[in-house]
Amino acid sequence: MADWQSTITPPALARLLRATGPAPTAADAPARRPAYRSLADQVRRLIGEGRLPVGTRMPAERELAAALALSRTTIATAYETLRSEGYLHSRRGAGSWTALPAGSTPPTDALFPLPPDDSHGQLIDLGAASPAAPQPMLAEAAAGAVELLPAYALGHGTYPTGVPVLREVVARRFTQRGLPTTPDQILITTGAMSALHLVRRSLLRRGDRVAVESPSYAHVLRALRQAEARLVPVPQHRPEGPEQLPCWDLTDWHRVLQGASPKLVYLIPDFHNPTGALIGEDQRRRLLAAARTVGSVVLVDETMAELGWGTEQLPRPMAALDRAAQVVTVGSASKLLWGGLRVGWIRAAPALVRRLAADRIHTDVGTPVLDQLICADLLGERFTEVREHRLAQLRADSAALLPALREWLPQWRFAEPVGGMTLWIDTAGLSGAALSHAGDQAGLRIAAGSQFGADGAFEGFIRVPLTVPAHSAAQAAARLAAAARTAERDWRGAPPVTTLAV
Repeated sequence: MADWQSTITPPALARLLRATGPAPTAADAPARRPAYRSLADQVRRLIGEGRLPVGTRMPAERELAAALALSRTTIATAYETLRSEGYLHSRRGAGSWTALPAGSTPPTDALFPLPPDDSHGQLIDLGAASPAAPQPMLAEAAAGAVELLPAYALGHGTYPTGVPVLREVVARRFTQRGLPTTPDQILITTGAMSALHLVRRSLLRRGDRVAVESPSYAHVLRALRQAEARLVPVPQHRPEGPEQLPCWDLTDWHRVLQGASPKLVYLIPDFHNPTGALIGEDQRRRLLAAARTVGSVVLVDETMAELGWGTEQLPRPMAALDRAAQVVTVGSASKLLWGGLRVGWIRAAPALVRRLAADRIHTDVGTPVLDQLICADLLGERFTEVREHRLAQLRADSAALLPALREWLPQWRFAEPVGGMTLWIDTAGLSGAALSHAGDQAGLRIAAGSQFGADGAFEGFIRVPLTVPAHSAAQAAARLAAAARTAERDWRGAPPVTTLAV
């Protein structure tokens, strides 16, 4: 049991149970389904979907019985069923709290990028949400950067804070988006993950609490766990169910911030990975105010921020909404441009930028100059052209993939995003781990949803990238349907498979 637990009240749990389907009643006929079994199944699903976070303290049996109008015996039997299945732990004097069953073999890690030439055209990769480079713009920018390179080759070639021209370009783009920024607030890094690593190493110590959205970006969750941070998941809120994009539940956020006092809050407000959610300015402002009251640093991941392919109404950066809050922003060129350009950046107070630059000397020293010069061209004079190229590509790919998924898998549900590169799919109870295993046989790499949960939750989800080329969309959906049939045949009725992203 974690040293800090959330507690769910009986009325709150009753509301969650109603949202999963018809609530169990005392009148449930034994010939149909015992009320305790229905209740246990609903709680298990809530845990698996992340709506009831692992480690949540459950209501006492008597209190929940009153809230659900069930007998205490029904509640006690449901709790015992959940304990026997590994979804509930109890200790005398400490109550009961939610858990996940331990120990099954994880599927192939579809989030580990394969070299592009490894598939030989036979494998469809639904694990990586990464686009191809924009051509011919990349080639032209690379040729121009090579011409400029000799002027930078006269010295040692190491720029711990970044090449000045790129720092100016990135600062100017923040200013254009509504956040006045100067180059001394920008640190150029070797990709977004390097930026996140620098911030984490500078601001966190082992055992510090980090509040994260649930679900959240799998690679960051894994990195935080490896650094021995204590993750405090905050479930996203879906007002109208899986077909609607989620938002933040500010009541939950206030409770976590006040109860856990996390050292760091990690957020993806712009086309969230994996759900695609875009958070409005009002929620951003209110969460920042709540974080400021407890002294939490807010780390904002803007990797997808420029990818509003379905909307022109983009909120301002979070750091523009509450200047007094401790906000650190991370961005990247990998989604707008190309992942092969390992260029990211941090926007922070100048003092923190200097501190991070000094710290990175002990790791990568600096980002390759040639990559920075290419990015300076593409994000500077060519920015509008490059962005329109990427948005048009995402519109075309999404317009082909989403209808194909609905045709081949009509029982699955998802919210259609208006930006970003990811689609979060509710598989109607089918195990994401089972799908990942079955995908190996169907020539498909599938990212199980459990990798995006802080505690291995979201077993009934998968993440699908919106970067599947339009000409491959129908084939990808057909293979996914074939994997679903295999998983249904082989895994339905078997003990639930839990994949812990470790």
